[in-house]
Formats: sequence, C-alpha cells, structure tokens
Amino acid sequence: MKHFLFFILFFTAVTVSAQTEFGTKYKAIPAPKFSAKPKKIPKPETLDPSAPESDVPSIKTPSVYDNNTITTKSKFQIGEQKSKFTMSTETDFANPGDRYVAKMEKDLDKALKDAGLREGRGTLVKKNISLGEFKTKSNYLIVKFRDFGAIDGDLVKVSSNDAIIRDQIFLDSNFKEVKINLTIGFNKLDFEALNIGSLGGNTAEIQVYDDKGALVTNDYWDNLAAGFKASILVTKE
Repeated sequence: MKHFLFFILFFTAVTVSAQTEFGTKYKAIPAPKFSAKPKKIPKPETLDPSAPESDVPSIKTPSVYDNNTITTKSKFQIGEQKSKFTMSTETDFANPGDRYVAKMEKDLDKALKDAGLREGRGTLVKKNISLGEFKTKSNYLIVKFRDFGAIDGDLVKVSSNDAIIRDQIFLDSNFKEVKINLTIGFNKLDFEALNIGSLGGNTAEIQVYDDKGALVTNDYWDNLAAGFKASILVTKE
C-alpha cells in the first residue's frame, strides 16, 4: 500500500514539474494581420425574363463609319464649298447687266446686217464665186454696182474675157453702171474685189440689163476677200 501511494505521489510530482517547464517556455504564434480585406466579387446580374423590353439594354453593333478619325472628307463632298476657279471675267463689283450687253450688241449687229446697214468682220470668202450663166442676143450688157452694206470703201475691177473694162470702181449707196460689149459666143465677165472695207469683206449688189433694158439677173456677193472674183458667164447667140 505504501508503494502504491509513493507511485501516485511521484507521478503527480513529475506531471506538475513537466507542466511548469513547458508552461514557461511555450509562446503562442499570433494570427497574421492583413492590411486590407479581400474584395468581394459581385454576383453576375441575371435578367428577369418577365421584365418589359424597355428595361433590357440594347446592343449596338460597332461600325467603322461611326469613326470620324479614319474617314477623310472629299473636297467635292456635298455641302463643301465649290472650287473658286472660273473662266468668267466678272468680278464681285461688276454690273450684273453687263453679261447681257455682248449678246444684245451681237443681236443688233445681225439685225443691221440683215437690213443692209452694217457689215461685219466675219469669215472672209476666199474663193472665186459664180453668179450664174445666161444666153442673150444683145450686143451689149449694162452692169450696175453698189455697196449693199455700210459704205466702207469697197473697190471693184471689171473685166470681160480678161480685158479690163474698168480698173477701179468705188462702191457707194448709189448704183454705178458699166457698159460691156459682147462678142459672138462665150463671154466671161469678172468682177474682182480689190480690197476689203473698213467694216468687213467686199460686199456688192449687182444688176445686169440687156440692150433692150430688160433685167437679166440681180445678185450680190458678200464678204469677199481681196483678190477673189465674182463671175458671170454669158453666151451671145
């Protein structure tokens, strides 16, 4: 019995001694401290199938045409200022009525020319022209000339079969006549423009009468260049 009590006391003493030794040397490890709490990830929002369509955000498909930084504007795009280049001689200070002056003057010139009151520097006729062919039994012809346009100094030379009848006739508003004798057979009458007038080419009205005073022809030439001829062919029977 004594041995049993001794054993209990010894075991108790050893146990207390061991707890005292480990109790003084053991240090607890503190829990680590975090500077910030971890962020919570929100749960994805789920759409309510029963919600109205206006609550559902629309999805827009991206388009390259919405990017203004990659498209260049054309100089000729609608709304852009047009090119300032012009062939017009008008200025900002010009009279708007001036554009009609040239047309009015042109129309006036045409009316005066049609009335035989003015000539023009149009395209000159640079070729010989024919005023017709005739047959007659007359011994001679009376040829009358005048300037049917403005009096601007037109001169004409008259020949028959290359023989000069009048070397120079000044054409004015009054008829000037020349008598031309005819030979049996072929006769070629030439009326040569010696110059062009100050207002245009050589212009003349011509009247031809037989020896009985009957009119053979009444004709004219217009804007004939100097050195060219208007001719009549006459056959005397």
